[in-house]
Amino acid sequence: MQIRNVSPWLALVAWAGFAMSVTLFGQATGTPPSGGRVTPTPTIPTNPTTPTNPSTRQPNTFPTQNQQTPELMERPIYVSGKVTLDDGTPPPESVVMQLVCNASPRSVGYTDSKGRFSIDLGNRNNSAIFADASQSGTGVFDGDGFGRSGSPGQSQSLGRGTSERSFLGCDLAASLPGFRSDTVNLGNRRSLDNPEVGTLILHRLGNVQGLTISATSALAPKDAKKAFDKGFNENKKSKWENAEKELSKAVEIYPKYAAAWYQLGVAQQAQQNLEGARKSYAQALAADSKFVSPYQQLALIAAHDNNWKEVAAETDHLLKLNPVDFPQAWFYNALANYHLQNWDVAEKSARQGLDSDSAHRIPKLDHLLGVVLVQKRDYPGAAEHMRSYLTRNPSAGDAEMVKKQLAEIEKVTGAQAVQKSPSDSEQPKQ
Repeated sequence: MQIRNVSPWLALVAWAGFAMSVTLFGQATGTPPSGGRVTPTPTIPTNPTTPTNPSTRQPNTFPTQNQQTPELMERPIYVSGKVTLDDGTPPPESVVMQLVCNASPRSVGYTDSKGRFSIDLGNRNNSAIFADASQSGTGVFDGDGFGRSGSPGQSQSLGRGTSERSFLGCDLAASLPGFRSDTVNLGNRRSLDNPEVGTLILHRLGNVQGLTISATSALAPKDAKKAFDKGFNENKKSKWENAEKELSKAVEIYPKYAAAWYQLGVAQQAQQNLEGARKSYAQALAADSKFVSPYQQLALIAAHDNNWKEVAAETDHLLKLNPVDFPQAWFYNALANYHLQNWDVAEKSARQGLDSDSAHRIPKLDHLLGVVLVQKRDYPGAAEHMRSYLTRNPSAGDAEMVKKQLAEIEKVTGAQAVQKSPSDSEQPKQ
């Protein structure tokens, strides 16, 4: 595709060679609560020939163990409490608990089936259990998974022996798409304090219809719930075959169990049974069309097949239901429309993604918007967003490529500026 006023090299990079090096929906080490917030699927890149982007992790801003005094080593710091919805009922499924320090969230635990939680904030194992892709810079779709819970390059591993000073500027919150959580300030938290922090209420957002918890879960029979819980726990341990067996029992007992269908799809997808996973996600949506998690995984599978029309359609569904909590859905919607050469739609989605991503968890949004703007011959705008990407991610794996793209754009804008400036002979006489 030829673009006027752009060098052939830049045109090639902008259209045919745009290396989207963010992994699609990520690779997590643990499964989510039943709503499907952490997706423990193998990394499937957008394009099989495109390398994935290494983590852009920034230096740890918390004290390391070498900086701690001996009396602070091996000191647990417990917090416990419960989470309820704003009508006073517990969430129908587990909710992720997050430690939010200086606007950077890190998942540290789950609630149980009654909404209770008990967490050792100083436990270094939290970093392994909840090291989801959104925290390691791979850019997953949901968050703790799908674009919410982690900030690439900003996660902190507190570790056993964490200093009490580490919690200055930190809050404890529950994380559930479609809701906003009360918070508990931990700045004055000490290891010997009463661990009970009270009740955190989840307030539903008025402009959000879709959720990552399914209304059908509350209606599941006891035996189906028991099989689901076993399957969920097996998913969490990456024991996919065991999980598939238990989750199959759950949906056999209760065919409208949307969360179980979703988790069954997760187990099948992890075993590369994409056709089986696709059918399970479709069954989840047939049971509950406002359950957003299956849409994200269907988009993943479609992207694996380079089916950009389907990626656009699935992310459209998700974003109509919840335009607030999923900046990565905006990213992949923009990427799909980029591939479909729908430049205006791609630009709009990328900009909406940036607006919803105040923590800059999806840095590739800036790069993608820059490439889209090249197609629209808005070279100053393209350069601005590529500079933003490099400023926030100077050590990104594709930084050198983006620098070359930026240099080509600057050549074009420089040449245009020279052409527009009046020549010496046209200068007014003084």
